[in-house]
Amino acid sequence: QVQLVESGGGLLQTGGSLRLSCAASGRTVSSYTMAWFRQAPGKEREFVASIVRSGGRTAYSDSVKGRFTISRDNVKNTVALQMNSLKPEDTAVYYCAAHQGYALGPTADLFDYWGQGTQVTVSS
Repeated sequence: QVQLVESGGGLLQTGGSLRLSCAASGRTVSSYTMAWFRQAPGKEREFVASIVRSGGRTAYSDSVKGRFTISRDNVKNTVALQMNSLKPEDTAVYYCAAHQGYALGPTADLFDYWGQGTQVTVSS
């Protein structure tokens, strides 16, 4: 099975940019559909973005479309989330997730493997 470790979180101001990275080990990430989810305090985990194995198709939640970009590097075994024009409502713990199917989500139950999360805090 695959192990996932997120990095790149931090504290920044509204309008800033941040790039999250998810490093996979144990198995090659090319075997998985990958996604990012987030969970804000007191809220349920929500879908952010996903990407198919080849990287040729992506999906985004309406709340991040046009601001966030998901990408993957199957050689380096990593998945990234470039976040631009950040808003206070983007504040959450961001999780990397993987599943061996082909669906792009957005249901969290589809995903079998999860990282521990990285905190992103956007101040106004």
